[in-house]
Amino acid sequence: MNKKIKEVYQFKITLNGSKPVIWRSIVVPSNYSFWDLHVAIQDSMGWEDYHLHAFKIINPLTGKKVEIGIPDEDYEEILPDDKIKLSEYFNENNAQAMYIYDFGDWWEHQIELEKIVPAEDDVQYPICTGGKMACPPEDCGGTHGYSYLLNILKKPKSKEYKDTINWMGGNFDPAAFDPNDVVFTDPKKRFNLMKEND
Repeated sequence: MNKKIKEVYQFKITLNGSKPVIWRSIVVPSNYSFWDLHVAIQDSMGWEDYHLHAFKIINPLTGKKVEIGIPDEDYEEILPDDKIKLSEYFNENNAQAMYIYDFGDWWEHQIELEKIVPAEDDVQYPICTGGKMACPPEDCGGTHGYSYLLNILKKPKSKEYKDTINWMGGNFDPAAFDPNDVVFTDPKKRFNLMKEND
């Protein structure tokens, strides 16, 4: 995926409202688009990219908040994430953004640009350098639904427990996460697949 990259951006991604806190630290090329970052967040968090997404960030040139994602003919205000580079918006003075995934469950992720550093020649970016806790299952009802699910998992003798395990397709360890297990997919292939399925 790498051409010659001079700089990389280190981001911390935190799932708002999660207890214990679910977070990831990722490092991506500075020439990434917002679509590329979307794919990296999906892959590092463990989401399955079934739903719509959007970024909300301040435009450093205007000082106004913009929404970046997949344009919708019914909603013209959203900017195309595949056309906009991270470097146009993120800098040391504009280091925060919000990433929303699944407009039904409404998973809000706080994005923080922690630093911009020179790329290392022997590293294949993007990489995941840290994180804690498993990603919630898709379609579990947002942070409130996930909290309810975790309470059910503490009661293995209940009928709800068995139903929940069946719904999830097997056991679920909310504490399980290893950055070494993260596999990043090619954003261009993901984009082309999305277009084919439209």
